[in-house]
Order: sequence, then C-alpha cells, then structure tokens
Amino acid sequence: MLTDCITKPISLSSLRRQKVLIEFDGGKITSDAGALLLREADRRLDLVKRMSACIPDPRDPDCIEHQQTTMIAQRVMAIACGWEDLNDHQSLRKDPLWQIVTNRGVDDEKPLASPPTLCRLENRVSRKTCFKLSSLMVEQFIESHREPPKELILDFDATNDPLHGHQEGRFFHGYYDEYCFLPLYVFCGSQLLSSYLRPSDIGAAHHAWAILSLLVKRFRQVWPNVRIIFRGDSGFCRWRMMRWCDKHQVDYIIGLARNPVLEKIAGGLMREAETQYQATGVKQRIFAWTQYGAKTWDHKRPIIMKAEHTAEGPNPRFVVTSLKGDAQGLYDATYCARGQAENYIKEQQLGLFADRTSCHDFVANQFRVLLSGFAYILIDHLRRTVLVGTELATAQVDTIRLKLFKIGAVVKTSVRRLALHLSSAYPLQTLFKLVCEKLGGLTALHIDQQTTG
Repeated sequence: MLTDCITKPISLSSLRRQKVLIEFDGGKITSDAGALLLREADRRLDLVKRMSACIPDPRDPDCIEHQQTTMIAQRVMAIACGWEDLNDHQSLRKDPLWQIVTNRGVDDEKPLASPPTLCRLENRVSRKTCFKLSSLMVEQFIESHREPPKELILDFDATNDPLHGHQEGRFFHGYYDEYCFLPLYVFCGSQLLSSYLRPSDIGAAHHAWAILSLLVKRFRQVWPNVRIIFRGDSGFCRWRMMRWCDKHQVDYIIGLARNPVLEKIAGGLMREAETQYQATGVKQRIFAWTQYGAKTWDHKRPIIMKAEHTAEGPNPRFVVTSLKGDAQGLYDATYCARGQAENYIKEQQLGLFADRTSCHDFVANQFRVLLSGFAYILIDHLRRTVLVGTELATAQVDTIRLKLFKIGAVVKTSVRRLALHLSSAYPLQTLFKLVCEKLGGLTALHIDQQTTG
C-alpha cells in the first residue's frame, strides 16, 4: 500500500518551542550543482569523448543501454566531486544533475549505469588502452599551450599506495613498512603528464627512463627548441639516465644520497657551518660546488653541496646537476621547487582517491589511477584558467570541490529546458557567476535537454 512507503519524519532536538524535523521528500534536489562547471571544462577539452575513443567497446551496439562515454563521464566527474566508490553510483545514477553532467539527458525511468556495469567497464580495460590514455594526458598538455614553451621542468616522483587486500602486484615495501603499490607521477608545473601504477618490488626509478624518453621525444616533435629539465629526488639518481640526458640535451637536477665519500668532501664546509652556528645560535647554510663520481658512474659530474647545521645537528645535502649558476640559487629556487609536485601527488592520492586500487586485477587498478588523473586534469584546467586571480587560484582540489561543486540546487525539467535553482544562501555566488562567464559566457544555468542515450 502507498501508506507503507511513507516514512516517518526524523525528529531532532527542538529549537525553543519549535520542533526540528527531517524528511526526505524535497523532490529533485542535488548536492552537486557545481559539477556543471566540470561539464563545461570537459566541453572545452573534449576529454571524456577522447578517453572513450581510447577504450575498445566489444558490446553489441544493438544491445547497449549505457553509452561508454556516459559511463566514463560518470566515473571521472563523480571522482572530481568526491564520490570515490562504485557503490556511490547506486544513488547517483538517479540524480537528474548527474544525468545532465554526463550528457545522457534526464529520464526518471532510465537511471545511469549501475555499479556492476561500471565495474565491468573497469575490468575490460587492457594495458594497451592504459597506454593510449596515458598518451592522451600528454596530448592535452601539449594542446594547453597556445605558444611553444621555452622551458619545461619535468618532476618525477614516486609514492606509496597502501593495499589492504591481495591484489595482483601486491608486495611488501620495507621503507614504507606495508604492502603497497609504488605509482610514479610526472608533473610539469601543476599539469599531470603521467600517473603510472607499479608494483612495489622495484626501485623508485623503475621505468622512469622509458617515460622520460617518450616525453622528450614527443615534446621535441612539436617544440624542437624547447629546453627540458629532468628533476627528481635521490631515488632517480641513476648514472645511465644522466648519460642519456647528456646525450639528448636534457638538463637534470637530481638529489644525491649522502655517503661517506661525499660527507668527507663536504667535511670542511660542515665544520664551518657548525662553528658559525655555535657562535650565533642561528641555523647556518653554506653552499659550494664540487665534482663527484661514484665507482659505477661513467665520469664525474658537478655536485651542489649544502652544509647545514641546526639545533638538531648537521644536515648535509647533495644535488647532482648539469645546470650552471649560483649553487644556493639553483638549490633553493630550482631543486627545492620540486616539493610542490609532492603536493600535487597528495591531491591525487587524498583528494581524488587515486589510492582506491581495490580491484584484484592490476590493469583495472591502473585504469582507476588514470580516472583519478583525468579528474585532476579537469579541476586543474579550471584552476589554471578560469580561477586565475580569484581566491581559489591556488586552492587544492578538495577546497575547490567544497566551495564550487558541493552546492545544493533544485532541478526543474520541462520539454524545452532544464533549470537548476541554486541555494540563495550560497556564499560564493559572485565567484560562481564569474567562472561560468569565463567558461563560455554563460549568464544562467539553463542547459538544453539532451536526448536519452
């Protein structure tokens, strides 16, 4: 009976003499109205369609209920809005806002793809497809430049992706003291170039040489005169990589793990730093150049030595580089700037759930990492273009999500239009309107009704 379907209101503590009740009967209300900005960003980049073109679809066209582009849009946009689990789509698939964002069109009788359907998509992706998707990341980076850049600094960094199951490629990593994957990320500024999932029974530089080679060759094809600098921590200090860089006119600035030989060479500087610290009680940093080559290296290379002494004691650091200039300037302004790439990786791992690698199949987990990567690309596109000069110009993805995407709105549909009525109490209305205008001269959130796919 109909009365059996009516739930009782939830009663909370009263406000003075007024009862406070909660009922789930508000109608077509969404909590993610700002996801329309992601839709507009995707229309600029044409990212979802290009992703779909990389993924073969073996399904019978006559039996397809959910288009592949729609399912990819579901996953990428949902991750960007904080819905990391496939199970979340059991409810999201009925939300008219998400039917708009995915360009499927609003139809109460036909919800979007279910979690099992999306899971089947993830598990039919191949390694070849993942390579094509990785290449798409590079191509969209190239397209983001209206003019040839003079210099590109490529930041390579590895991180741990903790595992709690028995996924393929699962190994115990001694440094992180846990079972994990060891994904490799490559950034140029804030722009993501590669998110490559690896098992953790390898070194930090595993396959980094191959990825660097592919990137350099592609960039030199479109920008023959661009200067390329490879930057990484000591995990990427491999003399064969440096020799390859020397041969292909690629500069490098890489951390170098300290050892007794280097500490002996820097001994005089360290004693000087200690003497100055004892005299002043203030942290001391002294920089100098030297030449060093391990026994396995093909030849000696220039090394920046940083002799630092603090209240905690001596803290020497070493960097090998092909760049020329002031040692302290190169260390502070160029090498230490790589720390920003670590923040972008945290955005991937924590803000966009790239660590949700819970599939058993390794390739399916690689695909999930790529989905998070493309969600990042959409948000970073907003950050680098339309949010420039605003209070969110340097905000992290979770802040942008909270302030721009998580907006309550009533969705009203008719034959001729779809209209979203956002909360009158939304505090960033001026900024939201500005972003809409920059994205496409939009003055109102009226979206043409799409045909149902």
